[in-house]
Order: sequence, then structure tokens, then C-alpha cells
Amino acid sequence: MAGKSVRIVVVARRFHCGAVLCGRRIFAERFDGDDLAPWARRTARLDQIVRHLGLALGGRPAASFAKRLMLPVSNDTLLRIVRRRGSPRFVPLTVIGIDDWAWRRNRRYGTIICDLERRKTIALLPDREPAIAQAWLTDQPQIGVVARDRGGGYALAAAKALRGAIQVADRWHLMENASRALLDAVRKSMRLIRAALGAATIDPELPTAAQRIQYEGYRLREDTNAVILGLAKDGTTIKETVRRTGHSRGVVRKVGLDRIPP
Repeated sequence: MAGKSVRIVVVARRFHCGAVLCGRRIFAERFDGDDLAPWARRTARLDQIVRHLGLALGGRPAASFAKRLMLPVSNDTLLRIVRRRGSPRFVPLTVIGIDDWAWRRNRRYGTIICDLERRKTIALLPDREPAIAQAWLTDQPQIGVVARDRGGGYALAAAKALRGAIQVADRWHLMENASRALLDAVRKSMRLIRAALGAATIDPELPTAAQRIQYEGYRLREDTNAVILGLAKDGTTIKETVRRTGHSRGVVRKVGLDRIPP
């Protein structure tokens, strides 16, 4: 039956109670709850598979993948199953992470709050205003550690709502800031590095395939930058530079650093 849709027709008996004082007059035959729950339209095993698909992939992607597995189910049903089975026992929060996230990128942002001990999302706030975050944190006085970004908005909200809590920098932001600082330092010193290396080139036999691809990309960017900067020195306009090089206006502006006339 692999790869085929199977429908099981279940016939359940009904029993009528003759007792006058009985609150229920009709009783339907029940099956093992581990296999088929009352009023269920799917077996317990299929319901569990659908739930895991919804948790792993979300609504529409899970519905599309389930169709390929011959498990036709709508995205609304998937989300309904996840919500119905996804309410674990509440555990008081002690260590949380707070940051902004995009409802719609570059349009609307909100606040996401995570339980860092259990690695779960706890709340999604409608915007990233400090007052909204402060109101939510005020209702959680047991929180002892707040991991946040380096901005001041969430720091102010946590300081006002949780005076005794310890505020720490989020690990992701520390790594992101460190990597950006390193890349900026390398970019600023790239000309000096190339001058120190002179005519030395990387032996293509030594690096791995990924390193060769990265090196070729670097060489291509350097050649592109040289062409655009050369045209900029000659006084070529952005429009003409775009026409000659085939690159977008954004790339030309970024490389030209406002040295190209409009």
C-alpha cells in the first residue's frame, strides 16, 4: 500500500439505554484510544505524522509535502492540529532572550521572546516599542536573566520591569558584531595585504573546492571593483557605467562610493 491513499471504513455499533434516569440515551461503540480517538477522522498514527509535518515545515510547505506522501491534508488542518496538540505544561520562565523580528521585512517589525533554557518561542509582541516589552516583562517577575541585543530599547524595558534581573548580550549578536568587525578590518587593509603579498597567488592544487570557489569569487569582485573605479576616475556617469559593465546601479553606487557623477 506504499504510495497509495488508503481509506478505512469503520462501522461502530450504537446501543440504546432503557433506563429512564440515564442522562445519555444512546451509546456508540468505542475503540482503543491509541488507535482511533472518538469522533476522529484520522487514525492516531496518521494524526501524529501530520502533527510532526506541521511542526517541522509549517502550513503550506507541510501540506504540499503531505500530498506527495499521499496524505492529503490542508494547511489549515495542519495548523489546527499543531495548535491543538502544542500546549505543553507551563513552566515559569527564568532565562529569556528578547529581540526584534520581522512580520514583514522592511515594513513591520515585532518582538520575539524565547525561553533559552528550553529553546522555545514564548511570545510574539505586535511591535518593538520598549513600552510593549516592558508591559510583558512586568507580568514575569520571576525572570532572572535577560539576553538581548546591544540596543538600548530592550535594555531600558528590562531595567524598568525587572530591576533584579541580570542583562547579558545575546551570543548571536556577539558573534555577529565580532565577524563584522573582523571583515571591516580586513576590507580596510585589503590593499596593504595585497601589496604585502605582491605577485603571490594561491596554488589551485592546495585549497579545497569550497576555498577555490571563494577565491574565484573574490578575484571576480576585485576585477569588477577595478573596472568600476577606473570608469569613476575617468568621470563616467553612473548610467554609462551601468551600460558598459552590465551591473546594477546599486552595485555601481556601492563600489564607486559617491565618486561617480550621477
